[in-house]
Amino acid sequence: MKRWLTALAVSVLVLSACGTTDDSKSDKQHSAKSEQAKKNEVKYPKDGVKGIYVTPNSLKDKKFDELIDFINDTDLNTMVIDVKDDSGNITINLNSDNKLIQKNTQESVNLKKLMKTLKQNHIYSIARIVTFKDSKLAEEHPEWSFKKKDGEVWESDGGDKFINPFSKKVWDYNINVAKAAANAGFQEVQFDYVRFPEGFENMDTELSYSNGKYKGDDTDHTQQRVETITDFLKTARKSLHKLDVKTGADVFGYSATVEEAPGIGQSFPKIAGNVDVISSMVYPSHWSPNDFGIAHPDLEPYKTVDKYLDREHDVLKKASKHQPQSRPWLQDFTASYLGEGNYKEYDAQAVQDQIQALKDHGINEFLLWDASNEYTKGVDYSPAQKEDKTHKDKDDNK
Repeated sequence: MKRWLTALAVSVLVLSACGTTDDSKSDKQHSAKSEQAKKNEVKYPKDGVKGIYVTPNSLKDKKFDELIDFINDTDLNTMVIDVKDDSGNITINLNSDNKLIQKNTQESVNLKKLMKTLKQNHIYSIARIVTFKDSKLAEEHPEWSFKKKDGEVWESDGGDKFINPFSKKVWDYNINVAKAAANAGFQEVQFDYVRFPEGFENMDTELSYSNGKYKGDDTDHTQQRVETITDFLKTARKSLHKLDVKTGADVFGYSATVEEAPGIGQSFPKIAGNVDVISSMVYPSHWSPNDFGIAHPDLEPYKTVDKYLDREHDVLKKASKHQPQSRPWLQDFTASYLGEGNYKEYDAQAVQDQIQALKDHGINEFLLWDASNEYTKGVDYSPAQKEDKTHKDKDDNK
């Protein structure tokens, strides 16, 4: 593909500030789409979003130039960029008046140059916001988190800390980050880790935390969590639609295979009814042996994604009248940690097999994940449909 333009290098600045939240001022500031956002607007890709995940470190100098060239040389057209990362750092100076957002802004990419480069290269931008996994905010505001009996903030075996999805202040903070990203020029906001910690159903009674509006309520705890995650996304979507910005949510693939994921609070059909885009993480490496009747899912990328999409289709048909865009996360990394005989190298063919499964199901949109941002070359990102698995006959007979 012919390149549109040569990428511009992005300079880096460090911003630090401190203070407290100022939600009322922030809400007024974000009541309409900013001139900055209008200026940086890139039209929705006519062939659908086909994107890659990009870390802040990859938005610098030579690496950023390489990724811009990579997109311009292929049918890719989108970058999903960490705006609020896995630790809770705001990675870009969003020019927000919110003092807590200012305080939590770390080294940041030069926003103006970033947006200028993306617009010049016709690259659609999505702000990834890691929502309830937030060690930074949990340490700053332990009362917004989950505490152990000794009063210390709970953390997972991996050392991650979560903030409490029941907390209205936590909602306001994340939605204000999303609004700031929208006004900075991001076309979409994608909420990741929009859930309770894994296994929360096994420890919820052992931790100290507020359950917000459910205090004294005898509603089943699983339902409380499901309603909370669903209502957060509903509220966020309403707020961002005022800025003409779409919302999406990343969900575990297995959430589409069960009625409700009890601990984490994710109900696939309920989430689907309250977002514009749903991005299921269907990485073949993340399925267990014999899931979908496949002995080693990582060894069969086409078949694994194909079988998953059958399940997703059935769930979405039973969901609300609102049907979100399905835009799955696909695997562009080798899962050697699975051990010999359980994984294979994910080369161009393995990546393309996943995309082919989507195409055969009539899905043209996808996102590629590689934590190191070293994406496989030689992939056909726009393959022709080989088999019609769009369920047309099945649906017409209902």
